[in-house]
Amino acid sequence: MGLEIERKFLVQKASFLSSIYGKNVIQGFILSKKEKSVRVRIAGGRATLTVKGETLGSVRQEFEYSIPVEDARELLALCERPLVEKCRYEIPWGPLVWEVDVFHGENEGLIVAEIEIPEVDYYLDLPEWIGEEVTSDPRYYNSNLILHPYSEWKK
Repeated sequence: MGLEIERKFLVQKASFLSSIYGKNVIQGFILSKKEKSVRVRIAGGRATLTVKGETLGSVRQEFEYSIPVEDARELLALCERPLVEKCRYEIPWGPLVWEVDVFHGENEGLIVAEIEIPEVDYYLDLPEWIGEEVTSDPRYYNSNLILHPYSEWKK
């Protein structure tokens, strides 16, 4: 069984990203429910199909499979709207790698950092650009950003 243990944070002071290469990501959800989701993603010339279980704290089941890019393009046409568009930056930090997502389209203005950790109680040395933790806030799940895009949130 595949498990993902991930923590999620808002990013403050993201100006450092301008000097780092990021890859464009487009993804959609064939199914996006609280207890499970099926995601199609194209990122940097690679396509994946991912099945995720319900998030319990910072842990959930995750199964990811490479698929042909052409299949992914066709599957994206079947996905709920809007699609999630973002630029992803990978930032090594000690033994781990932060993934910082700068969202575009309907979620423009949202910048989120995620980090996969080896165990639930793993100590994280947080970079200075990390802001509020939103791991437990379902509004920040990509599957929820199609139902309630950031552009529609009351600021």
